[in-house]
Amino acid sequence: MGTKLFVGNLSYQASEQDVTELFSQAGTVESVKIITDTYTGQPRGFGFVEMSTSEEAKNAIATLNGAAFKERNITVSEAKPRTERGGGGGGNRGGGSGRRHSGGRDRGR
Repeated sequence: MGTKLFVGNLSYQASEQDVTELFSQAGTVESVKIITDTYTGQPRGFGFVEMSTSEEAKNAIATLNGAAFKERNITVSEAKPRTERGGGGGGNRGGGSGRRHSGGRDRGR
């Protein structure tokens, strides 16, 4: 299994093929995934590249981090393991019952 890299500050015009070609300069690219908005399908400006070896991943970080790519300077770092995000719940965040509290009396209701 290869090493996954996080690529940030990607141009919204960059395709997965464009990113593959760029990272091929550093070694063998196993996969590329540009993250898109769930609702609009538009790119979110970041993605992930999986290189075939950790040496190639280190080379990609060394040579491409801060490099100009499609008029933007991209950031390249080793991807952190994904953590599960909580789905709701989580205590009282204020709000209340929808009633106004005005010194014990409801005014104008």
